[in-house]
Amino acid sequence: MKLLRIGAPGEELPAVLDEDGRTFDLSGLTGDIDGAFLASGGANRVRAALAAGELPLIDPTGLRTGPPVARPGKVVCVGLNYRDHAEETGAAVPPRPVVFMKDPATVVGPYDQVLIPRGSVKTDWEVELAVVIGSEARYLADTDQAAACIAGYAISNDVSEREFQLEFSPQWDLGKSCETFNPLGPWLVTPDEVTDPQVLGLRLTVNGEVRQDGDTKNMIFDVGYLVWYLSQYMVLNPGDVINTGTPAGVALGLPGTPYLRAGDTVELTIEGLGSQRQTFSNA
Repeated sequence: MKLLRIGAPGEELPAVLDEDGRTFDLSGLTGDIDGAFLASGGANRVRAALAAGELPLIDPTGLRTGPPVARPGKVVCVGLNYRDHAEETGAAVPPRPVVFMKDPATVVGPYDQVLIPRGSVKTDWEVELAVVIGSEARYLADTDQAAACIAGYAISNDVSEREFQLEFSPQWDLGKSCETFNPLGPWLVTPDEVTDPQVLGLRLTVNGEVRQDGDTKNMIFDVGYLVWYLSQYMVLNPGDVINTGTPAGVALGLPGTPYLRAGDTVELTIEGLGSQRQTFSNA
């Protein structure tokens, strides 16, 4: 299934797309698509109601698409998780996942405007596969248990300000947590529609020019391992988001490639997960 939230910020309506691309209202089943919904078997209730024809059809024309998960408690990010990206930035392939946190308030809709921070000269793009947690992950025993904790997958743009991230501080958070720096969606795609998260093509363009064209098969640490690994050091709760890294093609790794400026348009796609489009403007 493809779960989504549509409407103005803070007023999103929970919804689902069927196989024909029609949109159905979920507000009779849940107030929102959030951690509580995912933890309580909400996806199964939606599946049953959709099959029974119990959900009202709605017309989403003209409505904003919000992030598919409301108020994630954490956005956990993995850096340098593609060999080609590590190589392009001159970094060694890490022996263990490089983990950092991103302010969950950065999460916005997939077509929302993204703000370039004041004083920024190095705002960069990163197409990433996002994993959404559906049940508590705490000291998981293996990757099979990790897979059982996944509610679904989405597209994430892990927007980064490289000067803030790498030159102003030894911590990455300053360059990762600027407002609007994590467009997410358009959908939360449940695992039954993603046969193998390690064979998904990722693509990103800037003003129509291809910058990133990769595949999740080139991850250093795969999805199951990342969920297992993180559960050894923190409790992952329903609704939490994991950004799993980006392939080569970011401005940081392409000398002479301009960073983002006001008016630039970035488009992202991941196979089976839909697409995003953002226009950047000055904060």
